[in-house]
Amino acid sequence: MIFTQYYLDCLSQASYLIGDETTGQAVIVDPRRDIDDYLTDTRAAGLHIIGVINTHFHADFLSGHLELADATGAWIGYGDAAHPDYPHRSLHDGEIITLGDIRLQILATPGHTPESISILIHDHDTPYGVLTGDALFIGDVGRPDLLASTGVSADDLARQLHHSVQHILMGLPDPVRVYPAHGAGSACGKNLSTARESTIGEQRRTNYACHPMSEADFVAVVTDGQPTAPAYFSYDATLNQHRRPLRDPHTRLPALTDDQITAALADGAVIHDARPATDHAVAHLMGSVNIPADGRMAETAGMLLTPDQPVIVLTDDDPDIIAMRLARIGYDHVIGYLPHPDDYLRRHPGQVAHARRRTVAELDDIVADPASTYQILDLRNPGETSDGTIPGARTIPLPQLAARHHELDHTRPVVAYCAGGWRSAVGASYLRHRGFAHVSDLLGGYHAWSQHHLSTQAGSQH
Repeated sequence: MIFTQYYLDCLSQASYLIGDETTGQAVIVDPRRDIDDYLTDTRAAGLHIIGVINTHFHADFLSGHLELADATGAWIGYGDAAHPDYPHRSLHDGEIITLGDIRLQILATPGHTPESISILIHDHDTPYGVLTGDALFIGDVGRPDLLASTGVSADDLARQLHHSVQHILMGLPDPVRVYPAHGAGSACGKNLSTARESTIGEQRRTNYACHPMSEADFVAVVTDGQPTAPAYFSYDATLNQHRRPLRDPHTRLPALTDDQITAALADGAVIHDARPATDHAVAHLMGSVNIPADGRMAETAGMLLTPDQPVIVLTDDDPDIIAMRLARIGYDHVIGYLPHPDDYLRRHPGQVAHARRRTVAELDDIVADPASTYQILDLRNPGETSDGTIPGARTIPLPQLAARHHELDHTRPVVAYCAGGWRSAVGASYLRHRGFAHVSDLLGGYHAWSQHHLSTQAGSQH
């Protein structure tokens, strides 16, 4: 058997290749949209992709099932509760897909979504591992609340998830390996591990949701404290159910002229500044949104930008990589890039601004000043703020900022912070994009602030 896990750190997303060397047949599970790695690896191994299985309708990325089917002629498979509007193969609970000496057994494991399935891999009749999709993560389970906006009750799904996890998946032998669709950082759960594989036995011992408990207790613990879902999740979950244009893997972004950039901005385009926050702070184009490429760029763009918004990329690196990362979440309206950013900034000094970044000491002075008009903005998720916030802070999680920025006063200055500083630099740039004139962010975030105050308290006790 050939078994390969492909992992995208920026989306915490895993996909899988399962191939049989005797027949040359292979299946890809939960593929991302850029499919070259799958095609290259299967060709090198002498395999032919006959099927593509999605464990459910993904919300956090646009799956590459249509691209793979177009490139290989493979069938597209879903659990039989799924009803996409393109040709597909319905996979029934208990159904066996045979690839030579490999058997893929379909397990209906609803709860994260109604159509969720897991895939138990048998190699020479021995259970090898289970691809759990978003039903079971390492250290967590899939959140059951993402479909609440479409009328599907989180409690109903959580009860289904209780059965799927506690009875179906925990009913497998301890040595069976666990291969989930996501790892730490994904908003599809709240406590995901950085590990990329585990075993049923290890999850039985260490995963809070796998400990024996009543259905009511399970529903309560699983639905509590989930992070705020990015706005694009509902867009991708819907798009994955429908036919859509295929993305040409050979697409290259055009370099835009100054006149083209001016015209695009006048028509509503936004500049996505993908440089590090330090570079953006030194000099940036007014109105640009700084979402650096060195973090969870695509997911964060999906929180703040809309899928149909024309985007101009500003980066010192390869703009086509930025465009591909955005395409992974279905953001296909990247119209070009701004070449030679430093030269452009020098040519247009009237469009250049600088960003203020605050130290902990500066923020303390602001908080302590009774005459201060500053608004302190906490951009962390609910689970992060449970241990405390900076005095006087208003909490708006970054995924909600686009919808709730109007709750802030445009006429008063803002200092934004998050846990370590990455998200607050993004959020501050977004507020400037929305017309807030005086916005700064806290260097080092809440971690730096709390560490400073802990050390100060410890020093005062001596």
